[in-house]
Amino acid sequence: MIHDNAWTTYSNNDIKELEKLSSDYIEFLNNGKTERECTELIVEMARNNGYRDLNEIIEKDEKLSKGSKVYAVNMGKAVMLLNIGDDIVRDGMNILGAHLDSPRLDIKQNPLYESDELAYLNTHYYGGVKKYQYVTLPLALHGVVCKTDGTTVKISVGEKEDDPVFFVSDLLIHLAAKQLEKTAAKVVEGEDLDIIVGSKPLKGEEKDAVKKYILGFLKEYYGIEEDDFLSAELEAVPAGKAREAGFDRSMIIGYGHDDRCCAYPSAVAMFDVPEVRTTACGLFVDKEEIGSVGATGMESHFFEDMMREVLDRMGIYSELNLTRCLRRSRMLSSDVSAGYDPLYADRFEKQNAAHLGHGLVFNKFTGSRGKSGSNDANAEYIAHLRAILEKNNVIFQTAEMGKVDAGGGGTIAYILSLYGMEVIDSGIAVLSMHAPWEAISKADIYEAYKGYKTFITEG
Repeated sequence: MIHDNAWTTYSNNDIKELEKLSSDYIEFLNNGKTERECTELIVEMARNNGYRDLNEIIEKDEKLSKGSKVYAVNMGKAVMLLNIGDDIVRDGMNILGAHLDSPRLDIKQNPLYESDELAYLNTHYYGGVKKYQYVTLPLALHGVVCKTDGTTVKISVGEKEDDPVFFVSDLLIHLAAKQLEKTAAKVVEGEDLDIIVGSKPLKGEEKDAVKKYILGFLKEYYGIEEDDFLSAELEAVPAGKAREAGFDRSMIIGYGHDDRCCAYPSAVAMFDVPEVRTTACGLFVDKEEIGSVGATGMESHFFEDMMREVLDRMGIYSELNLTRCLRRSRMLSSDVSAGYDPLYADRFEKQNAAHLGHGLVFNKFTGSRGKSGSNDANAEYIAHLRAILEKNNVIFQTAEMGKVDAGGGGTIAYILSLYGMEVIDSGIAVLSMHAPWEAISKADIYEAYKGYKTFITEG
């Protein structure tokens, strides 16, 4: 069922709130182009809203109780927020979960080389990308370089007006006859996504003079040696700011909507509900785009371990209490959905597609084809969500990820469902998902915020 377009329902006050949220989100998107940067921004917001570092509470041997607000950071790339309510074991938690990583080009560990007087950084693409979309695109470098002396150098180059940018070259159309005969998957190969970073030779050098010039620059401005790339995490992302889109300014185009357009309203909802009856939890994790693996992905034990610490600080820890708390919880796996695109209508089943401007999207299941790899939410849970959202005038829709045999996708939902809790995917419709520049509706991020806030208070 496709509900009315949300824009037709708004009062002047709604529009004012919507524009404020959208403006703040654009700022978040511009300042958070990596999972590390997003984690830092969320932690800053948490501190400003009275949340304390869980590690500090543990070190000081302090207790937690109803009304306590804490956060815990996982390796600088994921964060958990917790606002403790009445009885965390009896009632479980209302959990908002999103991911902070986005598709990009990662710089390899031995990346810098010179070829015919051009200096390159070798890359390895991260997540599901159409590789041809990354050529001739202005790119910025973000990340950290960790040195053996224990210091960490933060890198962010390509975002300021006077910053240089980087790029991947493409074959000119005049010589591309054979290239254009290839399929889209092969027209640009992964090993061809190397970034050009310089072309000026160092005077007096005969071999690798351009590479040596770049190394000299890195040494002078950042104190970085070539070997320091071995312990660096650098990401090449589209350079430039998110922008309002359309004559009516109804949309936002930018890098990283997947999944920061769900993470941001989830975080704001957490902070805008200072007191809760049922414990509220915000999970913002890494590595979803490559299967939620690793120490900072949802499959790690970080969330479970932090809950052990919380229950211990409350004086009620036992494995049985932890199991009961998790099993009695409810979750909105806040991840994006494929926005219906009339130009590619044959890939969608229109009646069960997510439409821009029609509010928060619920995917009862994701996965692919025969629901493979899916969390299939219970009808009873969906009915409960419908009731509280309709009561609070939240506009929402339901959708699938394209036609049955068209492909598919996954989220972190199935991982949390393993605890026995109720979980459903809920997020925002995105056009051009996983492209360097994606588009969403301002109305949808506003409805997502309203929906997440309702879930925290009444879920």
